[in-house]
Amino acid sequence: MSERLQTGDVAPAFSLPDADGHEVSLSDHAGRKVIVYFYPAALTPGCTKQACDFTDNLDLLAASGYDVIGISPDKPEKLAKFRDKESLSVTLLADPEKKVLETYGAYGEKKLYGKTVTGVIRSTIIVDEQGKVDRALYNVKATGHVAKIIKDLGL
Repeated sequence: MSERLQTGDVAPAFSLPDADGHEVSLSDHAGRKVIVYFYPAALTPGCTKQACDFTDNLDLLAASGYDVIGISPDKPEKLAKFRDKESLSVTLLADPEKKVLETYGAYGEKKLYGKTVTGVIRSTIIVDEQGKVDRALYNVKATGHVAKIIKDLGL
């Protein structure tokens, strides 16, 4: 099981393909705050709700200096379908090997319907302009999570 990140940790660097197969790196966002959220699977009800919530609030977040990146173990082709079907404007990245998920503590044992399983732990890591973890939120709910982030950040 991977270690969870803590406030003040340096956010681990990553480069992953987006829905169109273009490499996107955390360093591409240097000097901006980044909300990196990890979700189990594109085109599922909870993940769709969460991605749509981020898309609906993207203008507010961007105006406040935040970029948003969603990462799942899906392949780029599935992310492209997800983006197009739901009209998503957040950056979606593919991590089929789960290396970034593990590095960020967003993959491991979790409870699902009362059973312990291994999988993606729905998580959100907020990275500051210096590349340090501002907040590390694990086991978040898909619904209402974006509104809570906005409230907690005072936006």
